[in-house]
Amino acid sequence: MGKDLLPFLLMVVVQFALAGTAIITKLVMDEGMDPYVHLSYRQIIATISIAPFAYFIERKTRPKLTPFTLFLIFMCSIIGVTAMQMTCFIGLKNSTATITTALSNLVPANTFLLAVICGLEKVGVRTKAGQAKMMGTILCISGAVLLSLYHGKVVIDNLGIHWKYSSHNTSKNNSHGNFFTGPFLVIISTMAYSVWLIIQPSVILRYPAPYSSTTLMFFMASLECGIIAICVNHDKTAWSLNSIRAISVLYNGTVNSALALYLVTWCIKRKGPLYVSMFLPLMLVISAFFSWTLLGEKLYVGTKKR
Repeated sequence: MGKDLLPFLLMVVVQFALAGTAIITKLVMDEGMDPYVHLSYRQIIATISIAPFAYFIERKTRPKLTPFTLFLIFMCSIIGVTAMQMTCFIGLKNSTATITTALSNLVPANTFLLAVICGLEKVGVRTKAGQAKMMGTILCISGAVLLSLYHGKVVIDNLGIHWKYSSHNTSKNNSHGNFFTGPFLVIISTMAYSVWLIIQPSVILRYPAPYSSTTLMFFMASLECGIIAICVNHDKTAWSLNSIRAISVLYNGTVNSALALYLVTWCIKRKGPLYVSMFLPLMLVISAFFSWTLLGEKLYVGTKKR
């Protein structure tokens, strides 16, 4: 019982952390922060946050790093950090925090299909468990398509609070960006995250030093995101940080990237990638509540009517 309870509690904590990221990131991007710059800062902070743990805890137990293991870590940084977060952030900028977290429900379906293709899971169509998995996969995909394409009515109006950042964000919510581009990029992000969930167990198996592998992954992602940010945005002032931007970068770098990713890696090692992905629907409930209360968002059936 205890062995099952700890991963369960940790994954619930991770969903709160991920929902917090969606909220605060949406807030600072609506306030004008460049998503590429934000991601660069985030990876740098994450690397700095977790590197001391890698050095002091694993310096005597760290296994030898082979070229193939280094290549797997590099692939994890490209797919699971840079590509996943970049498409997610730009998708978030062109939609809402609620839609972004709702589409994350595709991750269990994507992960299940990839796990079947890679031989990590068996479908078992004739068994009740297999039929349930297939039905869940179909529902996840159908729900994501419906959410992306259907423009429905308001279910719950905004709360009507008038604190500084909520008022600023409410005006932004009345004229979101491209509602096709946003969901489409978030869907691409979920695919990248599912691929990372499949690759990560191989890294854990070959290099059982989670702090060190995570540090290397974020260090590589720092370089990747930094190069992309410099190439895309040549404005030096885009790198300046006010109070809310600094809070967002520190939160995302320490809590979401460093802490949450380590906890996810720990849970993957003990329960598998599919177990981890099954908790993502909880993030939708948390994010929708915080979007409504803190960002002044209205909750729609599907996306907002044009």
